[in-house]
Amino acid sequence: MPTITGTTQLLGVIGYPVKHSLSPVMHNAAIAEMGVDFVYLPWPVAPANLSTAIAGFAAIGVRGFSITIPHKQAIIPLLSEISPVAQAVGAVNTVWRTPTGWAGTNTDVEGFLAPLQSCDRPWNQTLAVILGAGGAARAVVAGLAQLGCAQICVVGRNLDKLQAFQTSWQDSPWLVNLSVHDWSELPQLIPQAGLLVNSTPVGMYPDVGHSPVTPDLLGTLPQGAIAYDLIYTPSPTEFLRQAQAVGAEAIDGSEMLVQQGAAALQIWLDRPVPVDIMGQALRQHLRG
Repeated sequence: MPTITGTTQLLGVIGYPVKHSLSPVMHNAAIAEMGVDFVYLPWPVAPANLSTAIAGFAAIGVRGFSITIPHKQAIIPLLSEISPVAQAVGAVNTVWRTPTGWAGTNTDVEGFLAPLQSCDRPWNQTLAVILGAGGAARAVVAGLAQLGCAQICVVGRNLDKLQAFQTSWQDSPWLVNLSVHDWSELPQLIPQAGLLVNSTPVGMYPDVGHSPVTPDLLGTLPQGAIAYDLIYTPSPTEFLRQAQAVGAEAIDGSEMLVQQGAAALQIWLDRPVPVDIMGQALRQHLRG
């Protein structure tokens, strides 16, 4: 933890609960490496106290903060401006102070894309399948639209929710080749998928023995496909373990977590940040 003095500037993360957040581990490691006079703290903020907390942050000069569940949508009316990517996703995860108030963006999209951008793939010929149609899936769709995927298929179990999800992208600033599908259509979709993304919580600790799809279904993935799980603990998840067993390339959520955090810290400090140090701190912490 950095030394805290009367000149130390405050950064942090708000959520409810927030004690499980690994953001302080990553950010304080980077802050220590950079030698800047900042500290990054976890702040539990109940939903009923959100507007009071944000006003308090302005009053005490907080430089910026991260946002996690359940505030990513509720924060938006309290901001004076939000970025186009945050508007498209409908959620904010990073906020900073400006002369006219708080501004917000969504670095989850950048974090999700980071490991894919190092993969040499013909994305404009790739069909991507996303498991789940919740908030995490929105950042994935925005990222895949920027990547230029030929087709983005979102798969869920609730038809009304799927239709609302699809409708919400109609006025997107990006060309989003999006279709929605019932879970029963997976046997037709997975054999076409160059990228299969799990945005559901199935398989997350402590539910470690489960996968959102069966091994038989994963066995129908095309040769050279990528399986990407947004979950980072355990690593690998059952979903990724099974995908690797049938020859797929596996990506877990730890790189996304690090990269979205690094993008946020760069906004707050307005300088390059040691992404490798953040990754090392996260991996060391997860190993215990």
